[in-house]
Amino acid sequence: MVVEVHVCYRKAAFFDDEITLRTELAEVNKASLRFEYTLLRGEEVIATGYTRHGCVELSGGRAVRIPKDVLRVLKSEEV
Repeated sequence: MVVEVHVCYRKAAFFDDEITLRTELAEVNKASLRFEYTLLRGEEVIATGYTRHGCVELSGGRAVRIPKDVLRVLKSEEV
């Protein structure tokens, strides 16, 4: 579940622009993940931001820990 979103617009993007979205797993906690984003037009940064995702049980929406097998994979991918 997305629990937080932040974006900082730096430059305008236009309809025909070719843009690149870079995504990085920036933080892994017991029950949440934070991804950081950079939106580029060529080498020019036009926006940055992040999202935080919480792990919840489907039946009631209660916050739960990230499953151990998922956490193991995420931790092995950290930079």
